[in-house]
Amino acid sequence: MTCMDKAVGRTWIVALLMVLALMVNVTYVQGFENEKLRDDPHNARQFQDRNKIERGAIVAGGRKLAWSEKDGDSKNYLRRYWNSEVFSPVTGYFSVFSQSALENAENHFLDGTDPRLVTSTFLDKLLGKKTPGGTVETTINVKAQQVAYEALRSSGARRGAAVALDTRTGAIMVMASTPSYDANAVSTLDAKAATARFKQLNDDPLKPLLNKAMNEVFPPGSTFKTVVAAAGLTAGGTEDSRVKAGRSYRPPGAGQAINNDADDIGGQCDLSAIPLIDSFAQSCNTTFAYLGAEKPGNEAVSDQAAGFGFYDKIDVAEGKMTSAASSFPKTDQPALSALGSIGQGSTIATPLQMALVTAGVVNGGKVMRPYLVDKLRAPDGSVVSDAKPRTLSRPLTAARAAQLRDMMKAVIRSGTGKSLQGSSIVGGKTGTADVEAKSYNDRWFIGYGPRSDPRYAVAVMTEAEGYGIKSGPIAAEIVDALAG
Repeated sequence: MTCMDKAVGRTWIVALLMVLALMVNVTYVQGFENEKLRDDPHNARQFQDRNKIERGAIVAGGRKLAWSEKDGDSKNYLRRYWNSEVFSPVTGYFSVFSQSALENAENHFLDGTDPRLVTSTFLDKLLGKKTPGGTVETTINVKAQQVAYEALRSSGARRGAAVALDTRTGAIMVMASTPSYDANAVSTLDAKAATARFKQLNDDPLKPLLNKAMNEVFPPGSTFKTVVAAAGLTAGGTEDSRVKAGRSYRPPGAGQAINNDADDIGGQCDLSAIPLIDSFAQSCNTTFAYLGAEKPGNEAVSDQAAGFGFYDKIDVAEGKMTSAASSFPKTDQPALSALGSIGQGSTIATPLQMALVTAGVVNGGKVMRPYLVDKLRAPDGSVVSDAKPRTLSRPLTAARAAQLRDMMKAVIRSGTGKSLQGSSIVGGKTGTADVEAKSYNDRWFIGYGPRSDPRYAVAVMTEAEGYGIKSGPIAAEIVDALAG
């Protein structure tokens, strides 16, 4: 064989190897990387055939909240929602452009592309054979969710939100938000109509598309005193420790004093020192401003807040449905720490976060990781994934949690929540946060019940005139529905 023949032979071998490598790469990309490429934000083609897929259902308590149905004689499927304004914070929407909430978090399970659903062969992958979508079973209690939404909507509040958790597992039983929206209107196959509806919703100053239960933060008012009280207990105090009170308190370096509410004049908060449990029940601003500013101080309160989940976004589904982060100011300025310790100033929280604070107190000091998906089922009904309760954090010992429960009970027995005596609420905390330059307040109530088996933690926020106790009856209605 001549040198030229050898060179040509080697060239053919190299060319053959390159062709084989190219075929392997194409096969890998088409068979195994298609999902990653489809979801790339730079890939505009990911939305082209999304409506040709019959997505699985989203279910709560055996009731379909979202499902797909054929759009007439076309090859497209239309996404439908039951009682959508009530359940949209949970299901989200599935439009021609995007998806949200569980429709987004469980998108690949619903459309059949989740690897856990794949039963097809290698050849099926190459041929593009579709795997049917699975069913997402949520933790939501249908009755309690409806009760929460109706109570928020009829409260007269401009905006409202409610969250209820099973304190022993972390299961989210209620996640309601008002004003809300109808996912059917934005999930139309008519792109022009969907665009117009999205614009209308986004232009609304009350932002109906925004889930106020976990994706918006508000000043929590005196409900944050639960965190400050926990910091005091962790620092060595007890529910019976005598703490500073008095009609006003000026933090070191502050130009203005912090005062108790006008309704507290002549009451226990006027005394120079009272037991911590009484100050908590009466919600004395001066006590908790002092605790945050001086002793145990800012670092102790911020550490306690972090223990309950503050500063972090909280995931409730597959890492793709996360809350806004709640925050308490980490500062060396006592005036800012004092204001933040009564739930004003730079302190902000989601209703989900304040429900977690309550849940940790009820569950012996252990906060369970909140979750919204109970089971994932394959098209044949088999369980692909089953929720397993996990611990998020342990901010309190069992003994300190028991003392804080006593303090929350005192709120109902003789404090700012005594109008809830006889209701299903065992213990709680009211909170009223001033909103700068507005005629309304953020009215908070956190609590737990029912009396027969106090396992549910509830947080309710409504924006309207008046005090936080106005949100208390809504919390009681939710607990009643969960217990019923």
